[in-house]
Amino acid sequence: MHDFALNDTADVDPRTEVSMKADEPRVAVLIPCFNEEVAISSVIHAFQSTLPDATIYVFDNNSTDDTATIARQAGAVVRHEPLQGKGYVVRRMFRDIEADLYVMADGDDTYDAALAPAMIHRARTGPFDLVNCIRRQTDDAAYRDGHRFGNLLLTGAVRMIFGDRVEDMLSGYKVLSRRFVKSFPVLSTGFDIETELTVHALELALPIAHVEGAYRPRPPGSVSKLRTWSDGWRILRLIVRLLRHERPLAFFGALAVFAFALALRLAAPLIATYLHTGLVPRLPTAVLATGIVIAGALSLTTGLILDTVTRGRRETRLLAYLHHAPPGDLQTDAPRA
Repeated sequence: MHDFALNDTADVDPRTEVSMKADEPRVAVLIPCFNEEVAISSVIHAFQSTLPDATIYVFDNNSTDDTATIARQAGAVVRHEPLQGKGYVVRRMFRDIEADLYVMADGDDTYDAALAPAMIHRARTGPFDLVNCIRRQTDDAAYRDGHRFGNLLLTGAVRMIFGDRVEDMLSGYKVLSRRFVKSFPVLSTGFDIETELTVHALELALPIAHVEGAYRPRPPGSVSKLRTWSDGWRILRLIVRLLRHERPLAFFGALAVFAFALALRLAAPLIATYLHTGLVPRLPTAVLATGIVIAGALSLTTGLILDTVTRGRRETRLLAYLHHAPPGDLQTDAPRA
């Protein structure tokens, strides 16, 4: 960064000014919304103040109130996603919007927009493909005990299975690079999208950074769309599904080990009796144990085959990721060869 004296500005080549402006990254603020008419205007104005050169997109997800109208009046680009669910909205956002850096935030005015420039700076200077905001509670009403416990439980499960480089997995405030967004195959449909985003970064070993920021309660009249138990159960099921998809050898190998252990437990008395008497008195148990061993062998074989398939899928995503320049390189208009 260069400092110029006031009397030197006349000597600056206009082409240099244009070049410096052209080197600035294109920033898109992505705000998924469902019935957020109470808060959306404040969110848009906050990001307009902190990121004056960014384009703010509000994706309305079948709101029954005036969210879309208020967002348009506040100066945002409003688009619509008819399929209900945050995952569908994120899929549409990532597919349609072209930018160098993406700031994703909720439309409920719980996140601090003033933190966005620091997050963008962190993404560019790292460079980092994912900068996640760790929520710091500023009010007891902002973060209910059930949500806090669920977040710790689910984040802990992901850290244990896929890697411990992530904190506050369910935070909805992130800065993402273009190469992250364009290599991410969105499969989730609801609030489990944050889990899928995290696992994508961990599985491809992408550079991740964290910035701590305030987490405020919703403004009066705004209602949370998060359902603690049903959404938590959905996220837990997604973690198991991602374990099966991303780590098939571990998943099916564990089933095989369980099957072999169970079969051994059933067959041990039969083997002892056979060695002592030469007879197999409980033939059905022997047949059952044999069947369980066969099932375990099939599970292990399935894991080995799917592990090869998963490796190919991971390589495909990595190639799509490498097709784009890192966030610190501003020459992002032309993809890499």
